[in-house]
Amino acid sequence: MREPHRFLIGGEWRRSDEVLDVRFPYTGETVGRVCLAGSADIEDALESAESGFSVTRRLPAHRRSAILHALADRIRKRATDLAETIVLEAGKTRALAEGEVLRAIQTIEASAEEARRIDGTILPLDWNPAGEGRIGCIQRFPLGPVLAITPFNFPLNIVCHKIGPAIAAGDSIILKPASATPISALMIGEMVLDAGFPPEAINVVPCRSELAERMVQDDRIACLSFTGSPDVGWRLRSIAGRKRVGLELGGNAAVIVHSDADLPFAVGRIVAGGFSNAGQACISVQRVYIHRPIFEETLALLVDRVRALTVGDPREPGIDVGPMISEEAARAASAKVQDAIAKGARAAAGGTRDGPLFSPTVLLDTTPEMEVNRTEIFAPVVTVTPYETFEEALALVNDSEYGLQAGLFTHDARLIARAFAELRVGGLVVNDASTFRMDHAPYGGVKGSGIGREGPKYAIEEMTEGRMMVFSP
Repeated sequence: MREPHRFLIGGEWRRSDEVLDVRFPYTGETVGRVCLAGSADIEDALESAESGFSVTRRLPAHRRSAILHALADRIRKRATDLAETIVLEAGKTRALAEGEVLRAIQTIEASAEEARRIDGTILPLDWNPAGEGRIGCIQRFPLGPVLAITPFNFPLNIVCHKIGPAIAAGDSIILKPASATPISALMIGEMVLDAGFPPEAINVVPCRSELAERMVQDDRIACLSFTGSPDVGWRLRSIAGRKRVGLELGGNAAVIVHSDADLPFAVGRIVAGGFSNAGQACISVQRVYIHRPIFEETLALLVDRVRALTVGDPREPGIDVGPMISEEAARAASAKVQDAIAKGARAAAGGTRDGPLFSPTVLLDTTPEMEVNRTEIFAPVVTVTPYETFEEALALVNDSEYGLQAGLFTHDARLIARAFAELRVGGLVVNDASTFRMDHAPYGGVKGSGIGREGPKYAIEEMTEGRMMVFSP
């Protein structure tokens, strides 16, 4: 076994006696070991981020952009190693892992472009006599040290959605990666250093949750950017004090299939959106509402496609659905499915578990109160329900404490406009599944799905502050 991976504090790679085993979700075997930062290391990281910000906030835009372009180049050169790491620590299929690396490159390149576009506003002040002869100038400035806490399901790209905008904004960074998938984040930390970012301004600290909470509470942190579970996210917000907080907390995404939809295309996109990455994405398709006139036909197509999916070792070619992140996670999903079946639901496909592998599952006859609909199941499970009127479909989608993204398959412009006006979600995807996302676009939700927006341009707004100067020539 190789020496444990060291963590990064202000440009210094450190060891510790507390070591975390990183396991391959499919077999449970240890594929790497990572040193965990301790209390003293966390204090050093906070001090380093504070002093590093005095350097990063003075970096000109062209320099920040150049650092990010250099980082993108390094990710591109190490794409094979990064993809292999994602397969082993996250259990993703090789195709998904390679796709995530490509997306990470695009996220960093978008951040590099946006670093040059942080603009301001000239505001006329002569609305009344007191403002005559004065001009208001509004400019955005770096906010301060950013604490980024990231999840296991996109261990590279979500990290890049935090560090890319932070570098572009001129902020220093402390990154706390998910305990299940810290190795790819440590690799990115190394590349950030090699790309020329001030070493005192970058910290990557795998650590215990109580130490992460300590950082959240610390006043030296100016911005918390968190992606993860709703329970954890809202708790962190409650203890964060006066700092800026952005939360991306997931959901139970719904898709509406109306009677004029292209059914084979819609079903293909729903299957891809519901079962890719074993359903472990914040915008995975979870609830499917199908117009009654096409319900039986659409359901038959959907069940056939789901039953054709291949489940197994994500290292092997041709595998569609790999393991969930752990057997514990698969067991929790299975409990929700079995509870629904006990209450009257039935499985048209799947519904079984083999260790960390959960068979792609289609549930019928569920109710909104069942956990498979009410909560975020984060597993390869979709529920399918008919609706009579479009108004009923909209009400069913909105009957949720979450509101991240939704999909709608129809060619009726009036229905599209009505859905856009009525659905309480952060994003509506028309004629595609809820899982569609472009990394440069705004991304985030409402209600229990969080606050703030990701996407480099929009995250930079969260990580900077507007300041106005009144000028009297």
